[in-house]
Amino acid sequence: MSDAKGRQTRGALNGRSPLADIQERLTEVRPGKHRVVTCYLKLEPRDRSRGKYLIKVKNRVKSVLQALPRLGLARETADAVARDLNRVQEFLRNPGNLPHTQGLAIFACEGIGLFETVPLPVVHRSRLSVDASPLVRELASVEEEFGRLLTVVLDRSRARFFEVTAYETHELAGLRSETTRGKRFHADHDGSSGWGEHTYNNRIRQEKQRHYEAIARELFGMDRRHPAHGIVLAGADAGAVEPFLHSYLTERLIGTARLNPKEATPASVHSATLAVREGYERASERAMVHEMLEGIGTGWGINGLAPTLKALARGQVRSLLVNSDADQPGFRCGDSSRLALTERECRGEGDPVPVLNIVDDAIEEALRQGVDVNVVYEPEARDAIEGLSALLRFR
Repeated sequence: MSDAKGRQTRGALNGRSPLADIQERLTEVRPGKHRVVTCYLKLEPRDRSRGKYLIKVKNRVKSVLQALPRLGLARETADAVARDLNRVQEFLRNPGNLPHTQGLAIFACEGIGLFETVPLPVVHRSRLSVDASPLVRELASVEEEFGRLLTVVLDRSRARFFEVTAYETHELAGLRSETTRGKRFHADHDGSSGWGEHTYNNRIRQEKQRHYEAIARELFGMDRRHPAHGIVLAGADAGAVEPFLHSYLTERLIGTARLNPKEATPASVHSATLAVREGYERASERAMVHEMLEGIGTGWGINGLAPTLKALARGQVRSLLVNSDADQPGFRCGDSSRLALTERECRGEGDPVPVLNIVDDAIEEALRQGVDVNVVYEPEARDAIEGLSALLRFR
């Protein structure tokens, strides 16, 4: 399909999603007797710091190589997988191969000439898998989960509006408000300010209020025309706009950022919006973990690998919560495709097929079902999850 340097998918072509072509191509891949290595890698600033991402990759490659015998592959196939793992690792050794995005997916299969790299705006967690086909569920879910965000960058007299999606940021029509010139009131020559200063300051307050009201109206109109998944306010006084927002928008306000409207670029707005979204996601995860723990007593929450895998197989899971550090080998039942921790659990459901990491396979299965997947990184919330946990849609 492409040479060892990989083919990178960038931008939308002819109005199609940036991922549409790659998803279609990978879905049609038929490896036959070969196996495909799938790597999803987080590349947030903390992952890039001192090459932490590479250490993570090396450790995962080592773990996969040690676990390969469990898959019962033919010697020739296993050797090809080992070479593919090495190709992935060598590609990532060169920082120049890394995209500017916060995630990356790699699909490799020597036997069919496949080595595909796909920049991603977000990745649930770094994972490395060996399977009979490329694992593309996360590709398919990225844009839908990210959605469309509206970011407004404002100061006292103007507001710039941006539409932010998983891959792109487009500037929309902005607005400018009339303002009183000068930053401070200057008293008259005899030193008395009197009512003049009061009138001046009152006029400034009224101008700000009208400006914030105009921003709120414009946001409301934009959202009515094309609903947004979230709102971000940016600027030195961004928080001052919140009281003027319609309640529909307040419910979707995900945070604020510090940006100067005179200097903001689509790239800086995209980066700032991603950072705000990340903070919002972390807070949401803490809330969901709390809800899960509270729900255990009422039967609406479950905690632990075994009960969560059973609930996932029954289609009960509404939100899957994953401990970011969890790793556990397991099995997939041959006839039912159900994930299980032990071979014994597959009795009557076909021969058990070993899987290298049942947590990663659970993420893939949840994405297949359209379940909300949340990998929890915040230490206290993460440690409350016993590998996997879930909020249920029915008991």
